[in-house]
Amino acid sequence: MADPKIVIQTEEHKLVDAINRSQTSEDVVYTVLKTDERVIARVTDGIYRQPASALRELISNAYDADASKVVIKTDAPRFSRISVEDNGHGMTPKALGNMLMHIGGSAKRNNQGAALGITNEIDNDLSPNGRKLIGKIGIGIFSVAQLTYNFQIITKTKGDNFRTIAVVNLRQYSDESAEIVSDIDQFESGRVSVWREKAIDIDVHGTTIILNNIRPQARNTLQSREVWSAVEQSEDNTVTGDLALQPPKYHIGKVDATGKIFREANNRTSTVPWLPEDKPNDAFAKLVDVIWQELENSNPNPQLDKLFDYYLQMVWNLSLAIPAPYVQGDLFDMQVNHWSDSYLISNEPKGQPTEIDKTDDRPIREILNLQEGTTIQHFEVFIDDLQLLRPIKYLGLPTGGHALKKPLILFGKCREEFNNYQKELSGGPLDFEAYLFWTPKIAPTEHRGSLIRINGSSGTLFDPTFFRYQIAEQTRLKQITCEIFVHEGIDSALNIDRESFNFAHPHSAFLTRWLHSALRQLATTNKKIASEVRSGIRGESIEHQKTEIQQIAFNVWQRESKDEFSNPPIVAIKDQQEPVPKSSADIVVVKSPIKNIIGRRSTSANSQFNSEKMIAITQILASFGLLEKLTQQQQDRLLNAIYNVLESTE
Repeated sequence: MADPKIVIQTEEHKLVDAINRSQTSEDVVYTVLKTDERVIARVTDGIYRQPASALRELISNAYDADASKVVIKTDAPRFSRISVEDNGHGMTPKALGNMLMHIGGSAKRNNQGAALGITNEIDNDLSPNGRKLIGKIGIGIFSVAQLTYNFQIITKTKGDNFRTIAVVNLRQYSDESAEIVSDIDQFESGRVSVWREKAIDIDVHGTTIILNNIRPQARNTLQSREVWSAVEQSEDNTVTGDLALQPPKYHIGKVDATGKIFREANNRTSTVPWLPEDKPNDAFAKLVDVIWQELENSNPNPQLDKLFDYYLQMVWNLSLAIPAPYVQGDLFDMQVNHWSDSYLISNEPKGQPTEIDKTDDRPIREILNLQEGTTIQHFEVFIDDLQLLRPIKYLGLPTGGHALKKPLILFGKCREEFNNYQKELSGGPLDFEAYLFWTPKIAPTEHRGSLIRINGSSGTLFDPTFFRYQIAEQTRLKQITCEIFVHEGIDSALNIDRESFNFAHPHSAFLTRWLHSALRQLATTNKKIASEVRSGIRGESIEHQKTEIQQIAFNVWQRESKDEFSNPPIVAIKDQQEPVPKSSADIVVVKSPIKNIIGRRSTSANSQFNSEKMIAITQILASFGLLEKLTQQQQDRLLNAIYNVLESTE
């Protein structure tokens, strides 16, 4: 019996030869997609969790192809078609043929990659131009199954007189087909038509992916159909006295079942914080700014899913996932000594951080010899009107009523060789750099936690548990943003969707211990600095200045927050007609008096006393984290109801 590998190789050669002979759209070559392992066939059922995952994978492929620019175009808010165009190296017929015949058998990170022109000739873990590769197992392009079963690949390499076009029709995997192929190594995942066309510009290079006929389920998600339907239904229910749900504060528009775009009274189809004439980077910066402006508008816990429709959430999460510049600049390139308290994390199990010289004006990268970001080449990603930038801000952040008015930053770097493990078990060395950024207010709430980047990219979002950190200081954890940049290792701890980790893996276990130690060091340092600041300004105790009601709320806040140096949120009470106070309150209670069916309204003499009670009750609710679980409308209704109870008398 012939060796199956020899048969597969022969089929691949025949395919590549046929593609090379094609010179017009009439010379179509037909083939089938094949997976190197039957289990990878499940990619056509969509192993990724969200439509955004597909775009993330295509961006990663462009990065690995040394692209400097990626342009994503949608017909939002309809989302019937999406295109992703990059100026990377493109694929030769040989590289394209290899990809089509070996789904899940990537030529990246092995010696075959250099021969196909997709990896570095010296190091197969690098791109041809020296970038550390993001992709690994060769299924990234087929993540589009999350969006469509029909897509087109248009690719060209520099110097080629022809461009290559492939039309791919994916086949869904099912349990029935799994039984049919149970005894063979390959599964037919779809069919492809390939041809070559004469190119206009011989020096042009890159790849364009065109996604046609977006799947109804994916289109509904991108259109935020579920959200808009709930809003419309609640509006219909207002005739029965129910309050209507509020639409997303910022959105790119909505369409009806026929695809017609809805226009509001002002003839606008969308509500976005940027203007049509804004540059893409400025437009994205405005998107980030509106989140922080929510704090000024007395929204203490701005959440993406409460403010944005799905499309804007997707844009935000994509910007977190890719090797993009930061919206305010890279923290490692900043001079941090003037506006923060900065320390170097100890890698010893019970070590203490070392303070960084406050007189050293060099960027923190130079002081600590940090490498993250130095090897990332120029890479820009645009989606419709926006340029994607990492939406993490460090400068000019609000401090609230906390004793500390400057951020606290702990920087770290570590390398573990795992000498006591066999490489097959450990996955080799683990090398990473990190920062833990503490500030009294983190926005949006989704940025509270730790984010792991591998070679500049991340398939996961911020983990609010910090790798399941078991400690009662929940308030302090909500004041920390952490990024860990892995330069070597942990790849083998990633699950196949690259959106979750195997926590039993030695790399994950080590990183967990290191992060928990770093969090302990931050908490100790935070308390120490706050104590010094408080002792310098306290003088004699001012606790006697609080009324009995204020003291009750204050004591509850400190007990529940486990932070004796912070104060309860500032609460303001206003009439419905008054403007919302900006920068003066964390939470606003809106008085909207209703007819008192129990008794008469309280007199003005005790109204001030009731307001003091209301402030204390609001602070106590905040102490237990109950308000942040509510939407802004639910919070307003709850606090208004409590206030009306206090104002009512029998």
